[in-house]
Amino acid sequence: MTFIKTDISDVVIIKPKVHGDERGYFTETFRADKLEEFLGYKINFTQDNESKSSLGVLRGLHYQLPPNAQTKLVRVIHGRVLDVAVDIRKNSPTFGRYVAVELSSDNKKQLLIPRGFAHGFVVLEDDTVFAYKVDSYYSAKSDRGIAFDDKALDIDWIVPKQKLILSDKDKKQPTLLQTNDLFEYGVNYYE
Repeated sequence: MTFIKTDISDVVIIKPKVHGDERGYFTETFRADKLEEFLGYKINFTQDNESKSSLGVLRGLHYQLPPNAQTKLVRVIHGRVLDVAVDIRKNSPTFGRYVAVELSSDNKKQLLIPRGFAHGFVVLEDDTVFAYKVDSYYSAKSDRGIAFDDKALDIDWIVPKQKLILSDKDKKQPTLLQTNDLFEYGVNYYE
């Protein structure tokens, strides 16, 4: 596995080694020891999630507040998405900036989104299957979101806005500056 720091160093692209031949391919999609060695801290993933979506579905931008904050390790099993992580740590030098990475079943890239980031993705191909690990269970009381179309974030979702398919919840999220439910930069949310 190769670990690549992004423009926001806490967000990491993971490129697994793919071994292929006439039978197909094999790849390790997760190795706790290698990931923890790279990060310098332990992650205990507790739940796996999977969704199947059509072209144009946008899910996000979501996060959970402490003590139920989540680290996510996301990947695409079938299809293609644009995956986005937004820094929502007050006083961070990259507050309000985001990382966007295309994840696909072809490129096999994964994205590690740490606690303190909002996460979302838009589906770029029909019948896309998206999977992710989290290190804290889902908690409805801690669940929060940021508006996908927040003008201050200026995220290019690639799919034209009129073709996006969103849940009612995601249509009503506040902008980043309208919410007080944020993280503090410099706080260790892993202890």
